Amino acid sequence: MDGLTFWFMATFAAFCVGLGKGGVPVITAMAVPLMSLVMSPILAAGLLLPVFIAADMGGLYAYRRMFHPRVLKIMMVAMPIGVLIGWATSAYVSEGVVTILIGLIGASFALNMILRKPITSEPVEPRWKPGLFWGTITGFTSFVSHSGSTPYQVYALPLGMDKITYAGTVTVAFAYINIVKLIPYYALGQLSLDNLKMAFGLMIPAIIGVFVGFRLVKVMPEKLFFRIIIWALLFLSIKLIWDGFTRI
Repeated sequence: MDGLTFWFMATFAAFCVGLGKGGVPVITAMAVPLMSLVMSPILAAGLLLPVFIAADMGGLYAYRRMFHPRVLKIMMVAMPIGVLIGWATSAYVSEGVVTILIGLIGASFALNMILRKPITSEPVEPRWKPGLFWGTITGFTSFVSHSGSTPYQVYALPLGMDKITYAGTVTVAFAYINIVKLIPYYALGQLSLDNLKMAFGLMIPAIIGVFVGFRLVKVMPEKLFFRIIIWALLFLSIKLIWDGFTRI
């Protein structure tokens, strides 16, 4: 785990984490699969969690005044419930089945947006009931299979936020849930002193990636931004379905 190949993949994965925390759509989801090429996916998730949190700090600074307060309020209530359910059922839940279900939900939603609805819409007031449902699913899947972005997007994309508000809201929401996940991850033995030592070295490319991503989002046309999100969600969902079947 200390060879040149490992550090190249780990640095690239950390940079992708930073780009995602800077607002570049869905690219953060590449991090664990990239690391899985050179180590166990479970160890990769534990190693990258501190890197995610370091990148979150950069993202919080970049988007410190650019987020949707009501969406965050709903997510901050709902997401920890999902994490708690994931922790309580970790010995019984099939990660493969969960991954397939989330992939199917995401693919169905993305295809519906592509075929029937415009990529963006007029702003819609966030509602508590669907927010609590999708926020809980987001927390659960973020804990179990690191695929929380899919159910979050099902809830957040139809709200019609502008690109900067959307990027800022998702950055703050997942910074919050990553901190919440620290305690159950530690309790399950997915964090170790060796992981933390390596993670410190990966925080620099992650933080650089945050500010590169933030600049990219600011110059990217709004329609292109949301079109990338929808298509990336579709391809990510197809990959989740494939990954799920390989884990059963």
